[in-house]
Amino acid sequence: MVRPDQVPTVVPHFAERASAGRERQSELRRSRLLSGLRAKARELGFGLCRITAAAPPPGAADGLAEWLATGAQGDMAWMAETFARRADPKTLWPEARSVIALALNYGPSVDPRDALAHKDRGAISVYARHRDYHDVIKGRLKTLAAWLVVAARPDRAQVKVFVDTAPVMEKPLAAAAGLGWQGKHTNLVSREFGSWLFLGSIFTDLALTPDAPEADHCGQCRACLDACPTAAFPAPYKLDARRCISYLTIENQGAIAPEFRSLIGNRIYGCDDCLAVCPWNKFAQVGREAKLAQRDDLAAPPLAELAALDEAGFRARFAGGPIKRIGHARFLRNVMIAIGNSGDRSLIGAAKSGLASPHSLVRAMAVWALSRLASQAELAALAERFMPRERDDQTREEWRMALNSSPER
Repeated sequence: MVRPDQVPTVVPHFAERASAGRERQSELRRSRLLSGLRAKARELGFGLCRITAAAPPPGAADGLAEWLATGAQGDMAWMAETFARRADPKTLWPEARSVIALALNYGPSVDPRDALAHKDRGAISVYARHRDYHDVIKGRLKTLAAWLVVAARPDRAQVKVFVDTAPVMEKPLAAAAGLGWQGKHTNLVSREFGSWLFLGSIFTDLALTPDAPEADHCGQCRACLDACPTAAFPAPYKLDARRCISYLTIENQGAIAPEFRSLIGNRIYGCDDCLAVCPWNKFAQVGREAKLAQRDDLAAPPLAELAALDEAGFRARFAGGPIKRIGHARFLRNVMIAIGNSGDRSLIGAAKSGLASPHSLVRAMAVWALSRLASQAELAALAERFMPRERDDQTREEWRMALNSSPER
């Protein structure tokens, strides 16, 4: 007789088939969900949609820590303050299991460097020549996230959307997801769209199948490094923001150091040089998003016209766009530097208008601009009129340097 403990345990064959069938159904449902997600993303204007795990991108946290230790972030104190949250996506949201990385192409129809030849006009970074992309992309991300919650049923998906303003390491996450790779200029490069990409992400507690990361395809190319007007790249893949024109004209809240002023040229908001020279842009496509269509009045606006804007005029002119966030004073600071670099004496009147500004930052740069355009006799006459009433030490120092230097300073 066979004892009960000697009877082999037998799993019924139909149970095995049922389990395997459920697994195949689950895989098929996940595959359909991802296919539908990518199709919906394309419908919403995203050119790229990839998945990565909600985990620290390899090497990104260490790289950020090293960068912060050098002080290369300049006045962007929030970069250090939010380090812990940036380093690991789960610090932002512990329940996150996957990150859906998305990119929207904003490729320009012409080379943005063409504007640099028109010295009496301001050169504005491509991304700022239209409506604020944060508003456009965030709305699309919310729509896609809402679609995912419904499409994932019966799973109860949770989602959170992020676009640039949150402490998320979007470029490393995008690279980990396979949207592209971080080029030597530290920005993301795609084989399909070149360097012209806006990034956004959706965090979810769904366990989605991750995509493979993209390999680095920069090779021996140094185009972006050599194109930088201010030598802001101490080494490939390393950016010293303190020397970057985008940082100097946007994030920097104070005066711009004399060593950078002439190098800025007529750039009044940002710089696209390192992006524009990337050879991968030969595959770039012109952005098709209607809400991000370039405003004609921001392509290359006359400097004299911009210098004449008062506070209300500035806010009205740049309503709905990113330029407004730097404020009237910093904007006019940039305009005065561009006027000083124009070599155009017809802009002396526009520079003079800056001397009457209530903002010392603008007055100081107006003095510098006049030192580049006006004769010593003209400067002396202006100094006699404006210096006695000037109480700002920096502006007074600009006057002293202007009166004791050549127009080349």
